[in-house]
Amino acid sequence: MHNILLALGRSLRSLLRFDIFGHLIWPGIVSALLWIVVAVLSWAALVDNIMNRLGEMGWGLGDIISASAIVTGFVLIMVKIVVALAFVPLFYVTSAALVALVALPLMLDRVAQRDYTDLEQRHGGSNAGSIANTLLAILCFVLIILASLPLWLIPGVALIAPILAIGWLNQRIFGYDALMRHADRDELIRLRKEQYPSLLLLGGATTLLAYVPVLNIIAPALSGLAFVHFLLEALRCERGVNLPAPGGGAPSSPPRLPPPPTP
Repeated sequence: MHNILLALGRSLRSLLRFDIFGHLIWPGIVSALLWIVVAVLSWAALVDNIMNRLGEMGWGLGDIISASAIVTGFVLIMVKIVVALAFVPLFYVTSAALVALVALPLMLDRVAQRDYTDLEQRHGGSNAGSIANTLLAILCFVLIILASLPLWLIPGVALIAPILAIGWLNQRIFGYDALMRHADRDELIRLRKEQYPSLLLLGGATTLLAYVPVLNIIAPALSGLAFVHFLLEALRCERGVNLPAPGGGAPSSPPRLPPPPTP
């Protein structure tokens, strides 16, 4: 937990840097504009389609829904809530893909130059590997969301299921990208396995920001930045690298003691 809080604190500190903040905000803005347009154009059709399908369901469910105006109104409200919540993971996954493929590599360079100059870059991953990893993660994410959709009408599931799915998506995408330049192939695989529970927790914690107005614009990029700090610090500990001396320069070494006096 301490390492997670440390990574989040360093990510918030990075927000104050202009060269980092620009890459934090643009993926969310592009994704938000895209899905707002889609939502406006498709809202009525989506709600009507879902209500019609619910009305055609067997086992008497359609009759129950249409039997009372109160029940129909309640179901309509629930459907609208579900449709609105369904756009949150769509927005997030689009923004996360932009972060992983474009923004995070640029942020990684700037963060590494300032905070992790002591770490040797061993290039265990690649841009092609990042693209393949991101696309596979998004495909799995979409399948998870589609499989859970029938459960979203159960109160609470529409909120919890996307959080769990996005938390998994975060660790899958950003875990690779954060290490691909500094870790070798073995470190890239091993560290992600060893830190898997912590990565899931970090991914879930940053996912909550996706449901906070305004902050949701930077949530995916801030999540990627937190993974960079968390995993590069874990890599530093793995290698036993000393911290740089104050003011930059070579890593500090313990002071030499004077030789003992000769008898």
